[in-house]
Amino acid sequence: MESPKVVIHARFSPDGSVVEIGERPTGMDPQAWFNILSDKAASSYQALAGGRGVFRVTRAEVDAIKTETVG
Repeated sequence: MESPKVVIHARFSPDGSVVEIGERPTGMDPQAWFNILSDKAASSYQALAGGRGVFRVTRAEVDAIKTETVG
């Protein structure tokens, strides 16, 4: 059975930069976290209307990316 997915919401400004994103490590810029997730979990991203999007990844994947990124 597949692990439940964590939904990480991202919100973009009109210029396309990320202004808010969930599961962001403390002290990390929202755009930097989005870039990391885009690199590591691009296939799990879904664009939504209204300047929003979501990543659907497992908790294990999120934790592994955070560990890899911030040590």
